[in-house]
Amino acid sequence: MATKVITGKVRASFVHIFEPQSVNGSEPKYSCSFIIPKSDTETIGKIQEAVEQARQDGVTKWGGKIPPNLKLPLRDGDIDRPDDPNYANAYFVNANSNERPGVVDRRRVPITDPLEVYSGCYVRASITFYPFNTNGNRGIACGLQNIQKWCDGEPLNGRVRAEDEFDALDDVDDEDFLN
Repeated sequence: MATKVITGKVRASFVHIFEPQSVNGSEPKYSCSFIIPKSDTETIGKIQEAVEQARQDGVTKWGGKIPPNLKLPLRDGDIDRPDDPNYANAYFVNANSNERPGVVDRRRVPITDPLEVYSGCYVRASITFYPFNTNGNRGIACGLQNIQKWCDGEPLNGRVRAEDEFDALDDVDDEDFLN
């Protein structure tokens, strides 16, 4: 059983995949949160299997047994983010990496424009799960590998795209302005 998962269609949130971001003064990392609808039982099942494999792989790292209070990466949006409607009826995982993930479009063409993949768009993600034991914290972490943009979605930051906010101006408007 592998610890790598290719998700189904999930929603990207807190997207930091083109420039690493520091959280609370930590080492800057590339990261993204993936919101998974609870109806996507296939992706959720694959993640649960990968997490279980990572638990078994971690036994040696944790002194020969699985700790009872492991931090697990698959979180329930209804419990952990009850006030955010974007997380309603969904699970989520926060994935990160020291290396920049590969980012491609539907046809597997590399995406280099940071504005193309944003919080709210839909993607497929390649993620891995692995055990950690750092400074007394033990658990399963989620590593970010690659991202494929699936389609656009409503931006989660509430910002409206400029092309959706304005009407096109006629050339006549320029003449009125200049006179």
